[in-house]
Amino acid sequence: MKNVWKTMLVLGLLGCSTMRNAEQIAIGYPIEAVELNRIKLTDQFWLPRIEMIQKEVIAHAFRKCETEGRIDNFVTANKVMHGESGITKGKMPFDDTDVYKILEGVAYSLINNPNKQLEKYSDSIISVIALGQEPDGYLTTWRTIDPYHPTSEWVPGGPRWSHLEISHELYNSGHLFEAATAYYNATGKTDLLNIALKNADLLVDEFSEGNQSMVPGHQIVETGLIKLYAITGKEDYLNLAKRFLDLRGDSTQRQIWGARNIQDHKPVLQQSEAVGHAVRAVYMYAGMTDIAALCNDTDYLKAVKRLWDNMTNKKMYVTGGIGARHHLEEFGDNYELPNLTAYSETCASIGSVYWNERLFRLTGDAKYYDIIERTLYNGVLAGISLDGTHFFYPNPLESDGEYAFNKGSCTREEWFDCSCCPTNLIRFIPNIPNMIYATRHNTLYVNLYMANEAKVTLQNKNVHIRQITNYPWNSQISMNISPEKEMNFTLKVRIPGWALNRPVPGNLYQYNNTTGGNYVISVNGIKVASDLNNGYFDIQRKWAPGDVVTIDLPMEVRHISADSKVENLRHHAAIEYGPLVYCAEQHDNELNIDKIKLVADDEYTVACNLDFLDGINIIHKHNPKNDCTFIPYYTWANRGAGKMKVWFEID
Repeated sequence: MKNVWKTMLVLGLLGCSTMRNAEQIAIGYPIEAVELNRIKLTDQFWLPRIEMIQKEVIAHAFRKCETEGRIDNFVTANKVMHGESGITKGKMPFDDTDVYKILEGVAYSLINNPNKQLEKYSDSIISVIALGQEPDGYLTTWRTIDPYHPTSEWVPGGPRWSHLEISHELYNSGHLFEAATAYYNATGKTDLLNIALKNADLLVDEFSEGNQSMVPGHQIVETGLIKLYAITGKEDYLNLAKRFLDLRGDSTQRQIWGARNIQDHKPVLQQSEAVGHAVRAVYMYAGMTDIAALCNDTDYLKAVKRLWDNMTNKKMYVTGGIGARHHLEEFGDNYELPNLTAYSETCASIGSVYWNERLFRLTGDAKYYDIIERTLYNGVLAGISLDGTHFFYPNPLESDGEYAFNKGSCTREEWFDCSCCPTNLIRFIPNIPNMIYATRHNTLYVNLYMANEAKVTLQNKNVHIRQITNYPWNSQISMNISPEKEMNFTLKVRIPGWALNRPVPGNLYQYNNTTGGNYVISVNGIKVASDLNNGYFDIQRKWAPGDVVTIDLPMEVRHISADSKVENLRHHAAIEYGPLVYCAEQHDNELNIDKIKLVADDEYTVACNLDFLDGINIIHKHNPKNDCTFIPYYTWANRGAGKMKVWFEID
């Protein structure tokens, strides 16, 4: 797979002609991820989930796209272009993107798990997509089929680009671009990439400076354009991405929509509070971070840091989820974090990870990976069932077994009319190993703990790594570090915030029992000491083949509480063990879970049960009046509907 972000560093010198002053130059991301083709996952926690996506979920999603007309729409669009009539199948103006996201997931899966049959089928789907593209590059099937009578009742009919605040035409393009770059990087095939480039060239013609000044209602085209720029070096793509961002909320350039739902209330450089539709917001913030990196734009960097501070300190659930309100799928006010009615959309958690990963590669600060880890193991993973065929769209932190929070259901569903979350999981989970390691010059970052074998390049020399661990179930990690020859470099080992008595970077959540911080790191059996540097334990030495680093983190049951400004969580606590948030589900508790209370001197036992919920650590609280059982939050609702709680009264 081509090193896209390294390419960005080189090609960045070509673009950014719309920068505000001549002193700014493009520098790209200083830290590079170690990519999928250099990592072989052996982990017993994540590998089965990735294989489930590859073997079960992709096929399940393709079948749904076939039976519900998402693939047929491309064929119907072609017929309409040749004078026949047609009716859009499906219900959403962004149905095309489900197909694109599945193909992106296929791309990541093919890198380390070649499957000729799946690749052949995916190639055939790409040939069908090509049928739906109009001669000038336009590609949104519902508008091609019947532009004045869209299937979705909330999307107005009309000519191209006439209702960008809701039409999702540019959102469709964004996911096309993301899928096309992934498929090209994985296979070297250009069919989908050529479709994307033709569409991108149309957008340049329609929206570049001197043309119309509208922006997408649902962001993601910005990051998609930047990925095309990374491959082609065509500065028009980078400049258009930046133009879409610069025009947003700028009433001097265009008539703004004003609705906070789509972050069009003020220019992005003036925004300091995460508002509106949470998924749209974090996709936009990811694009802003790309511009901050590629154009060395300090104003953009200041803006995204302000927005990140607001989100993580005032608007994030303990699971890492974001988005408090079902209405417009949006962030709430500061400290508005309800449990039963929480929205916390799966897609929003995924978007948060994309954004935080970019912030890490720009700054090298481990606090972004603290958010990523919390979100991965809780907010994201809860969105998919253990068998991979049932999903949550919202992810509440409480269920009464009656409130139908999940698009009309109070438990998981196998698909949705709007199936953005299942297909987003398909493109996201197979790419998780891409976040384990990163490099900068002669420095190797270890960001996530999962068993794997990897080959990284430092100073043009290969270093082989073998990571052995049963994380997140226990806290021991062993890493064999074997350069081809002896060489000096710095190994930066992330010490998770939960192991430092700091569940999150800010003050939104705190541990009530502060006994952590006793981590131990050894090299070849000898304990080493180092000051933490931005959350990393630095080991700078001459490494030799066969060196072994061992890490022991203080994993224990913890009580976590929220800032008192979160009114509904005052005098409440949640249970954590390592990176995992736990919950009580009625299935496991004779005592009504509404009566469970926590006290400071509660005693707990942690028991591994390999035959329960795909193998988990179960937490038992021992109290004669209040004995109860807790399971990892991500495993709830795999046994049908019922009551569940994350937060409990403190007695």
